[in-house]
Amino acid sequence: MLPLEIDTLLAFYRDTESIAVVGASNDELKQANKIPKYLQSQHFRVIPVNPTADEVLGEPAFRSLSEITEHVDVVDVFRPAEEAPAIAADAVAIGASVLWLQLGIVSEEASEIATAGGLTVVMDACIGAVHRKLVRRHGLST
Repeated sequence: MLPLEIDTLLAFYRDTESIAVVGASNDELKQANKIPKYLQSQHFRVIPVNPTADEVLGEPAFRSLSEITEHVDVVDVFRPAEEAPAIAADAVAIGASVLWLQLGIVSEEASEIATAGGLTVVMDACIGAVHRKLVRRHGLST
């Protein structure tokens, strides 16, 4: 569900610097590893959030969003939908601009929390796949 126009998406990717990836994984077979790795290759600052890892993709992993000490533009979620409302509340608390729920993750409650907190919400879409499509079709460069 991409409620955003192409121009808005293009501006979103151009303006984004840091992406906290909740559920980032060290398992190279998982999308929660492949997508953050792709985002790194596109010059985004990836901040892994994983309570069981010390490091993911060469970056120190944080146990929760609240432990991150730098500004986060986007919170990208690779966790089950039932966890999304609490993650949305944390995203609001840290001052993120966007809550992005990955492909297959939909939570109206999380969307309501994030929207009430002033965040833009994208659900059920892959942040990496959308980026790739915009690069191919619209010449997006980051």
